[in-house]
Amino acid sequence: MSSLEISSSSFNQETKLPLSPPLVEDSAFEPPGKDINEVEEESKDIIKFTSEQLSVDEVSQLVISPFCGAISLFVGTTRNNFEGKKVISLEYEAYLPMAENEVRKICSDIRQKWPVKHVAVFHRLGLVPVSEASIIIAVSSAHRTASLEAVSYAIDTLKAKVPIWKKEIYEESSSSWKRNKECFWATDD
Repeated sequence: MSSLEISSSSFNQETKLPLSPPLVEDSAFEPPGKDINEVEEESKDIIKFTSEQLSVDEVSQLVISPFCGAISLFVGTTRNNFEGKKVISLEYEAYLPMAENEVRKICSDIRQKWPVKHVAVFHRLGLVPVSEASIIIAVSSAHRTASLEAVSYAIDTLKAKVPIWKKEIYEESSSSWKRNKECFWATDD
């Protein structure tokens, strides 16, 4: 099958989509008789570091808002190769107090630069097998430009400033700790 073909077997004709998104924690409640524009929804930043597998659906649901017409996502996954070596997994470590603080600063910077509603940054720690997500960033905004630019800023700034370390584990029983080329505290040898 070419990459342009769509397999009909991946669609279930009996699947019913919800008429409205499921409620999430801290979502706005619309009192009876009130216009949706009269109810203000509090903006939120959701930050999580976890050893559990990340879910794109879960993270994107957290940033849904009736005030927004755009949700932009970045999903970073483990690829199976690096410089000709076969990668079998990545391992992440972080200095959590500083990492959480730096991500909070990134969220604050985003809010100063773009009119966004919700920001979610989830990063996996520990072993992350090939094709699984290491990081998911989701941003909602009224229009796409703000959320797209905010997501790009978030991943670039996270890689440059947040103390997260990555070790690549190779098939030939070797491994190598990698620094992000964007990282401000690293120097060229």
